Amino acid sequence: MAGLMAGFGHYTHAVVRGIPASLAKEALRSSQAEVDLAQALREHEAYVEVLRTRLGLEVVELPADESLPDCVFVEDAAVVCGDTALITRPGAESRRRETEAMKDALKDLNLNIVEMTDENATLDGGDVLFTGREFFVGLSKRTNQRGAEILADAFKDYAVSTVPVMEGLHLKSFCSMGGPGLIIIGSSEPAQKALKIMQQMSDHRYDKLTVADDLAANCVYMNLPNKGHVLLHCTADQFPESVKVFEKLKDHMLIPVSNTEKVKVDGALTCCSVLINKKANL
Repeated sequence: MAGLMAGFGHYTHAVVRGIPASLAKEALRSSQAEVDLAQALREHEAYVEVLRTRLGLEVVELPADESLPDCVFVEDAAVVCGDTALITRPGAESRRRETEAMKDALKDLNLNIVEMTDENATLDGGDVLFTGREFFVGLSKRTNQRGAEILADAFKDYAVSTVPVMEGLHLKSFCSMGGPGLIIIGSSEPAQKALKIMQQMSDHRYDKLTVADDLAANCVYMNLPNKGHVLLHCTADQFPESVKVFEKLKDHMLIPVSNTEKVKVDGALTCCSVLINKKANL
């Protein structure tokens, strides 16, 4: 297992996508809050800039598509692990065409493409938590058992366990990885129940970092050369209590990233990029 964990969080490339103006009015959402499109664009630009300039990743930026209001949330369109990319079948029918541009981009990066063509399967990448050792797949409004089975088939080197998502859109609406063996989890009862199930399903003992706000538990972890452990997390303006918890991570480079607008359409930090570790010989 140690070998599997060795490269956890190592990334060289990120695929992101522009925000269409249609996001403000037409993106799927569970709240009715009004989206400030100009602010959403500024926040997304800052997010991409962190990936490109501050962290030195090679960023592949796909153009926005006005006919796909949710297309900025690229995480849902693909799950990448090693040199394999599973092109998903998003649970919301209006999002199915988002996978086309993603597939082309990942092909251009010479990844092995596996497509989810089974019409009974649905899977959003936001329901997939990869720990470096195994996958947990949330069974949610957007992801079903058949989708989880196809993911298990695509990534045969890893165990895959399913977790019911009782509240929130996706599994990663209330959790994410904060480092090798460290799960960041929200403090709500549904989040804590989901964590308990993950712990029961796994042969590995994960450490947990509990934050006050479920949405704040969605962070982007990387382990980069010359930077070490990096964590993109919410800002103190949005979630002050949760940020105090992140500040205890003394070994991490902590990068607060503002996400006040995309959160109104159920978008979190991991949603906006697909991270890839491309070996030099690929």
